[in-house]
Amino acid sequence: MAIFRILLVTLAAGWLSPAWAAPPAVLTSPAILSAKAGGAVMLALAQAGLRLVAVGERGIVLLSDDNGQTWRQAPTPVQVSLVAVQFVTPQLGWAVGHLGVVLHTADGGQSWSKQFDGVQAADTLARAASTPAEASAAAQLRADGPDKPFLDLYFADASNGYIVGAYNLVFRTSDGGRSWQAWQQHVANPKSLHLYGLRAAGAALYLAGEQGTLLRSLDGGASFEPLASPYKGSYFGLLAAPGGELVAYGLRGSAWWSGDQGRSWTQVQTGVQQAITAGIALADGSLALLSQGGDVLISRDQGRSFTRQPQSRPLPAAALAQAADGTLVVAGLRGVTRLASSTK
Repeated sequence: MAIFRILLVTLAAGWLSPAWAAPPAVLTSPAILSAKAGGAVMLALAQAGLRLVAVGERGIVLLSDDNGQTWRQAPTPVQVSLVAVQFVTPQLGWAVGHLGVVLHTADGGQSWSKQFDGVQAADTLARAASTPAEASAAAQLRADGPDKPFLDLYFADASNGYIVGAYNLVFRTSDGGRSWQAWQQHVANPKSLHLYGLRAAGAALYLAGEQGTLLRSLDGGASFEPLASPYKGSYFGLLAAPGGELVAYGLRGSAWWSGDQGRSWTQVQTGVQQAITAGIALADGSLALLSQGGDVLISRDQGRSFTRQPQSRPLPAAALAQAADGTLVVAGLRGVTRLASSTK
């Protein structure tokens, strides 16, 4: 989870006013197609088969079919920042972002439709409320307007997925996003802390968030229970090794490794002081972390240790992906950059 996404969450409270009479125009206006889109702030990357898909500010989506060497903009139906993206097949993918937006593509990112937004999220919570406290919270969400972002997502397959975000927003779908269920009451997060990362590792699902929040589900997402956290700062994301080992990463270069489903944690010495903003599993089974300053760290022992790579570059970085040719591609404040060398 990139630090830029977190900063945008705090900024949102300042530029969104309460008591919306109608959905804001950015929720209903398509992204502006521009030749300068390649230099926009890009916040997340994903592989869609051999294609790379980048998402970012103002609803911008970029596609590359040549391993990140060139990019073209795809049309989207909104002008809000998109902060996370995932594909479950080369064709089927989802992206989430500010104002509670969920976008879906069925053609590898060529076109996108809006499945959900913050207005619908408030209505869904209101319908699901079963206690006065839940009804009051839903009413407040409606009064605030759609100012709460989704910050991450996880789809197990084409039908079943979760979206999570600020103030413990959690929704679940079992029909590919055509409908969503409020899922907050299934997550043991009584302070409604922000949820920044959601990943599967082995047979478990894990959530990570602010103030050292770590939660785990061993029942397919039916319930998420808290884990003892070794760190009280914010975790921005989670990285799963092929064997089910887990790395939680966040502020000040912090990273922690668990080989027992989160029951115990060992600190990983990353050697960097800036926030760790992204993590991916590479094609050869190794793991990679990315710092906000552009440091690329590689682990070849399932996340127990990481080594800074010489292809690291000093640039404001938010997301990392591996192209089909093995090259690492970084997204951030200066668009999308293909690193000079690969991890081979």
